Amino acid sequence: MALGYVFAVLATLASGSGSILESIGVRRAGVYGGASVDLIALRHQWIYFLGLGVDVLGFVFAAAALHRLPLFLVQSLLAFSIGVTATISAFLGTRLVAAGWGALSIGAAGLVLLGVSAEPGPARDLPPQWRWILAGAVVPIAAIAAFSRHRNEKWAAPALAFGSGLGYCVVGISARTLTVPDDVWRLVLEPTAWTIVLNGFAAAVLFAMALQKGGATTVTAIMFTTNTAVSSLVGLTYLDDRVRVGFAVPAAAGFALAIAGAIAIAHYAATGRPVGDPQPAAG
Repeated sequence: MALGYVFAVLATLASGSGSILESIGVRRAGVYGGASVDLIALRHQWIYFLGLGVDVLGFVFAAAALHRLPLFLVQSLLAFSIGVTATISAFLGTRLVAAGWGALSIGAAGLVLLGVSAEPGPARDLPPQWRWILAGAVVPIAAIAAFSRHRNEKWAAPALAFGSGLGYCVVGISARTLTVPDDVWRLVLEPTAWTIVLNGFAAAVLFAMALQKGGATTVTAIMFTTNTAVSSLVGLTYLDDRVRVGFAVPAAAGFALAIAGAIAIAHYAATGRPVGDPQPAAG
């Protein structure tokens, strides 16, 4: 069980760091606030792809944690990577007010409660038809991208972040229920593996589009809150994720504090110069 917690913490650190690197890449490419087709310019931004690589590493850590711990715990930890994002942003010049640091403490307290309340164990196997349904979830997620990409209204960034959160939710559920065969090459025949690839790619694209239209902290908060809430509900309802006997109240309180902390961090993040913008010229 201890190894599962180590993997979950590493996934949290990687996800928060990756978000910052991707945000810096988007702004250095000069595509912040532009059209979706402008994202092609990201091919010249090595720091953006470094962020993607860190995110992939984070997913590997998260998948390893999900084989040992329930979705509501791992996804809450991943949601709290917004705290990592906000902390790094603060060191890079985006001020976080005192209340924001207090929100970090609230979220951390919630994660401690979740950690002691979770019952480790494997998930229930999904029926084959549900594996294909999860794979098909990429269609409505892609539809959100198609509908939002030409719009610059204030709701476009939250909608894209929400779609990204749904995509990562499907990835988390699939990783939790994936059974790795003895012959690893047989994964290419497993619909759950394709679900992870397709929805993970779609979620990453929507996240990049959301970063193009909104701030890193707010976009990350919406994405992780959606991911955490939906996947935790699915895990507790259908996948046999469990809370320790007698710990239902601490688990509920911990979940509420963790999510409230993540949302509060986004709320109190300063609205000054976004991370990755060039410094103003002297004089």
